[in-house]
Amino acid sequence: MKKYFGTDGIRGTVNQGHVTGEDFYKFALAAGSFFKIKDKKKHLAIIAKDTRISGYMLEPAIVSGLTSAGMDIITFGPIPTNALAMLTRSMKADIGIMITASHNPYHDNGLKLFGPDGLKLSDEVEKKIEKLIDAPKNKLLVPVKELGRVKRLEDGNSRYIEILKSNFPADFDLKGMKVVVDAANGAGYKAAPKMLEELGATVIALGVEPNGYNINDNCGSTYPKTLQKAVKQNKADLGIALDGDADRVILCDEKGTIIDGDQIIGMIATRWKLKNILEGGVVGTLMSNLGLEQYFKANHIPFVRSDVGDRYVKETMRDKKFNLGGEQSGHIILGDFTTTGDGLLVALEVLFSMRKGKKASKLLKVFTPVPQILENIVVKDKSVITSKACVQAIKKAEQLLGEQGRMLVRKSGTEPKIRIMGESHNKKLLQQAIQIVSKSIK
Repeated sequence: MKKYFGTDGIRGTVNQGHVTGEDFYKFALAAGSFFKIKDKKKHLAIIAKDTRISGYMLEPAIVSGLTSAGMDIITFGPIPTNALAMLTRSMKADIGIMITASHNPYHDNGLKLFGPDGLKLSDEVEKKIEKLIDAPKNKLLVPVKELGRVKRLEDGNSRYIEILKSNFPADFDLKGMKVVVDAANGAGYKAAPKMLEELGATVIALGVEPNGYNINDNCGSTYPKTLQKAVKQNKADLGIALDGDADRVILCDEKGTIIDGDQIIGMIATRWKLKNILEGGVVGTLMSNLGLEQYFKANHIPFVRSDVGDRYVKETMRDKKFNLGGEQSGHIILGDFTTTGDGLLVALEVLFSMRKGKKASKLLKVFTPVPQILENIVVKDKSVITSKACVQAIKKAEQLLGEQGRMLVRKSGTEPKIRIMGESHNKKLLQQAIQIVSKSIK
């Protein structure tokens, strides 16, 4: 059991719990001490963030902790999470730290940590860092002569865009295409429209005016209605909605239909299999639609489920030697190109598939989803899920669905919520099952 880290780093309400300047200093001091490679004279950490107002408070605390551990630091300001992961690896940094709460509202913030390989930290490494967090800090502080230095680079987005474009043929362009992109007033607000414009697309940009408070606010991948409306009004070929740190993407076809991560994964897997570049198979999660699993089975594409969270998807991909995986929410990992979810890279992959005049509505309608109901319930104590009444309610709901469906009830790893998901072609039965569990929790 971990004390500080959740399913995706550290996350919570700012100035409450562990999301304070004091605690972030401790986290950075511990992480910097852990990642210092002994045979190197210089130790480098890179830091990026999304656009939350609290980033101005938390970044200096992290800088202080890392320099106190003897780390030199480069800060980039707002860039997407995967830009940080890519730069951590390409710049041979010891550690990369992204200050973000992803798709959460502005009053939350957190950390995502990446090792020198650009991968999110394993549970084992996080537990080792937690031990250092609780260790006496005088054991981690370096002498004055060994303190780190800090400098700021402003070209993080440009470096990232060039890395993304290098994954595609040099003659690939988007001339003649009209694209709406909603950057959620988050970390991708500069990179997303700039990259699409450099490739020649006509770009209608939404969610590109962050003010510290409007990240994910009625925009981005968690609120795609704005995107739908803009796609239809502008008669665009594709709509792209990112989340706060741009590691997930939801699409909208030219007819205004929302395309979730499962359909995107299904399309990419089908195309990659046809091109003989799909390695092994596909990793989904416990939340992946049953229709996707049935589609893969019918098309002889191996499919396995991991726990929810793109870190667990990546770990399963590595264990199975698969090069594609992702989540219904739009966290999709293209394993030959990146180590974590990247909304812009996935959008580029889809646009590349559309380059010969294919319509998004045809390309991205791969399978017929099994009807699915999702309900998120805010709770004071997530342990309610283990109460006798709740356990009995879940069992009753599962028995009601029988072999006609699937039920999943789990704690959110990033918010004070219990998430209920049910699937069945029998919608009436499904609604009854969801209500049984929901009523028990409430």
